[in-house]
Amino acid sequence: MVDDGIFRSGFPETANFRFLRSLNLRSIVYLCPEPYPETNTEFLEKNGIKLHQFGIEGRKEPFVNIPDDKIREALKVVLDPRNQPLLIHCKRGKHRTGCLVGCLRKLQKWCLSSVFDEYLRFAAAKARITDQRFMELFDVSSLNHLTPSHH
Repeated sequence: MVDDGIFRSGFPETANFRFLRSLNLRSIVYLCPEPYPETNTEFLEKNGIKLHQFGIEGRKEPFVNIPDDKIREALKVVLDPRNQPLLIHCKRGKHRTGCLVGCLRKLQKWCLSSVFDEYLRFAAAKARITDQRFMELFDVSSLNHLTPSHH
């Protein structure tokens, strides 16, 4: 759980559907460019869950930029209470999801060391300095009006 009504995970398998159903999700924020698998799409349709897809390329090589605009658009969806409860996921729930959650934390006024600690907890040995640079440089000022007042 990231926050009230906001969850994160790796790619949901069929075995996870029962648990996902228990979260009463309204939306899924999917951060990969690949088409959503049919079994997952059927699960969403059956349970009235809306899919928001932001195709961010997975990247092994450093210095490939994470698209700032896609992270911004995804944050708008995540912060809109009408879309919650929601689940954010990519393939493994580490890099793309980690960057999105890190930018959310900056919006919530977390200090950078706490943002990085959380990122590292999920990414572990797979942590990428480029992800951390992205989070550090991400400008949240244009999104401040979206943050709930209770933070």
